Amino acid sequence: MDDELFDDAIIFQDRVDAGRQLAEKLLRFRDENPVILALPRGGVVVGYEIAKRLHAPLDVIVARKLGAPYQPELGIGAIAPGGVRVLDEMALDYLGITPEQLERITAAETEEMERRERLYRGDRPAPDIRDKTVILVDDGLATGVTARAAIRSARQQQPRHLVLAVPVCAPETAGALRAEADEVICVSAPASLRAVGLWYEDFRQVSDAEVIALLKRAQQEAAAPV
Repeated sequence: MDDELFDDAIIFQDRVDAGRQLAEKLLRFRDENPVILALPRGGVVVGYEIAKRLHAPLDVIVARKLGAPYQPELGIGAIAPGGVRVLDEMALDYLGITPEQLERITAAETEEMERRERLYRGDRPAPDIRDKTVILVDDGLATGVTARAAIRSARQQQPRHLVLAVPVCAPETAGALRAEADEVICVSAPASLRAVGLWYEDFRQVSDAEVIALLKRAQQEAAAPV
């Protein structure tokens, strides 16, 4: 099945609006009993709307960006559960980052990743996604390094079908991730993305408390009779 990418540029009101629009493009998976795995924090707001529309369970996959020394906002790679690490080799070479520096950054982000998993999931085990349809959700796709790590982490568990779904994406990044996911589905793929937040009227930061509340609400709703 061909990936679904659209050239029209859409401004979303907020992540709730984005999730509802994205959910409409995912309705064909409803009968496959999919599992929604969202990337915190913003992806959980989007993922909750999808889980509600598809009557599907919602959980998190905590992938973490690796930031450059002294420039943490500059991504040099990403990690995800299962020992997955994706690196931007060009950035590493350009910045002259040593193996020792890289290992320190990786160790610190691994600790934070594990802390957030415990915070968001509590005592619940990670969902079993083997032989299932899995929809990975984030609030936007720019460079794609964190999404790539999340996809590779999910692949380790051998899902039957793996979909990456985001409201807005950079077309070239979405195209590159076709080799990683079975499908990449976007509502909007503007030719010049620049930054994900530019395509939202409200792109405020999502708190840990909001993530935990949405996961708990999704659990309750998934358990209720349809």
